[in-house]
Amino acid sequence: MNTSPKSASNKFTKAFWVSNTVELFERMAYYAVFIVLTIYLSNILGFNDFEASMISGLFSGGLYLLPVFAGAYADKIGFRQSMILAFSLLSVAYISLGLLPTLLETVGLVSYGATTQFHGLPDSSTKWLIVPILIILMVGGSFIKSVISASVAKETTEATRAKGFSIFYMMVNIGAFTGKTVIDPLRDVIGDNAYIYINYFSGIMTLIALFAVIIMYKSTHHAGEGKDIRAIGQGFLKIITNWRLLILILIITGFWMVQQQLYATMPKYVIRMAGEGAKPGWIANVNPFVVVICVNFITRFMAKRTAITSMNVGMFLIPFSALLMAWGNIFDSELVHGVSNITLMLIAGIVIQALAECFISPRYFEYFSLQAPKGEEGMYMGFSNLHSFLSSIFGFGLAGVLLTKYCPDPLLFESHEAWELASANAHYIWYYFAAIGLIAAIALLIFSKITQSIDKKKN
Repeated sequence: MNTSPKSASNKFTKAFWVSNTVELFERMAYYAVFIVLTIYLSNILGFNDFEASMISGLFSGGLYLLPVFAGAYADKIGFRQSMILAFSLLSVAYISLGLLPTLLETVGLVSYGATTQFHGLPDSSTKWLIVPILIILMVGGSFIKSVISASVAKETTEATRAKGFSIFYMMVNIGAFTGKTVIDPLRDVIGDNAYIYINYFSGIMTLIALFAVIIMYKSTHHAGEGKDIRAIGQGFLKIITNWRLLILILIITGFWMVQQQLYATMPKYVIRMAGEGAKPGWIANVNPFVVVICVNFITRFMAKRTAITSMNVGMFLIPFSALLMAWGNIFDSELVHGVSNITLMLIAGIVIQALAECFISPRYFEYFSLQAPKGEEGMYMGFSNLHSFLSSIFGFGLAGVLLTKYCPDPLLFESHEAWELASANAHYIWYYFAAIGLIAAIALLIFSKITQSIDKKKN
């Protein structure tokens, strides 16, 4: 009996489930590190807020730009080989992130203080050794970004594609939730050194994924469907001249600029404004928790609606989420069990962000996968991540500027009173992102009206 995804309308293949499972492990690894990457760069390696934000933004941006090319190459060599390459690079990079401070201490370039906490490298150029490690991490991650989503696209039918991407997105968020759960307990036990040792956890997760692919991943979809370098360039030009896809990417960038603040602004913001006892990992975990619970329900609820309609609903939720985050700093009272309004309003805003994500992201992936010609799924799904490239560069860059202006590092001030005066308007940060979200929501509404009108005239 033929049980390929093309003949089994309601079943998923083994390759589909392996792809989703290794995606879970990769997301655990990535988010465990990424949630505190700006803090690692500042507290461990001594970069200032703007430098840390720009390095993180360029890393994240490259992670989303390279899949355009990595995805096309993956179409050529096959998804199995691409996954093996990707998880090998990721494992090396994560373990290197953990080893870097220890290796520098061993060769005498830096030293640990009497408290056994790593003190950073503020006056040493050796801290820039982080760059080649992040490049390796970026290249490995770029294959995952395109290959897993393309594998989901190939292992589903038109009838099961929306459900398949809903499962895929749920697994992404289970991994994100689990990864972010690790950092705060580790931080409670070993302090700032947690930002070093969390990298070993991520390295173990990607090694598990590597062995899972080697042992279990087999697909009926073979390699050789990809293009040579010239054809890849021609295909890329074809995609970027598709005005609908290009405009949609630019609009969705506004949504993701707000979402990126879970990593660009929130960790430093909550620790500085709510105190060292704040739990940025747990706060950020509200997002994947809500997504995992709600994404399948929302996908089913919106199943009879077009992808653009579903995305419109989510886009108008996002500016409201940023406003909720801003309101936390207006009131300085503390509520039950000493939980500050800042923390509570951040959580409320993140809940709304997560609901917006449920309406937007699965349908966005579905929209792009349906535009892909046969044999070019990897390249198209890689291109679908370009909104994250743009939002990483602009979102993290803007976060660095706004943190420096409205919520600076307390260590830069001679007294706590001086810092309080400088950070009195820290909540203004969120007003900027509320405005960006509102502009993007209006733009998508206009886009949907124009495209609907054009399609009606064609029919």
